[in-house]
Formats: sequence, C-alpha cells, structure tokens
Amino acid sequence: AEGMKRKALNAEGIEAAGIATLEQLSQFKQSEIAKLHGMGPKAIGILQQALAAKGLAFADEADTLPRK
Repeated sequence: AEGMKRKALNAEGIEAAGIATLEQLSQFKQSEIAKLHGMGPKAIGILQQALAAKGLAFADEADTLPRK
C-alpha cells in the first residue's frame, strides 16, 4: 500500500503542480487535484486514504475530520 501512495503522489500532474508532501496536498480541493494529469478516481482514493492516515484531508473535506 505504501508503494501505491508513493506512486499516486508521484503522478505527473501532482509533480508538475509542485506538490511533494501530503501536507502540501491537503491545501488543495479534491476537485483541483482531480483535474491534474493522471488523477483518476483510483488515484484520488489512494490519496484520500494516505491523507486520512496522517490526520489530513483535501481542503474541501477538512471540516469533516474528527477533532483531536
């Protein structure tokens, strides 16, 4: 699973947008990331899982995270 997360983060569109970390990714709305090259439903799902594992979410989903 870790390799899949890495592959999704290394997708051409994300790299071109200058996004290198999950923290940076969490600053974007899911709809913005979905428009990038290589970001289909499967990749978005992998990224959502990776973000959630770190207590993060896409910017438009952040208010749905459980409070710590």
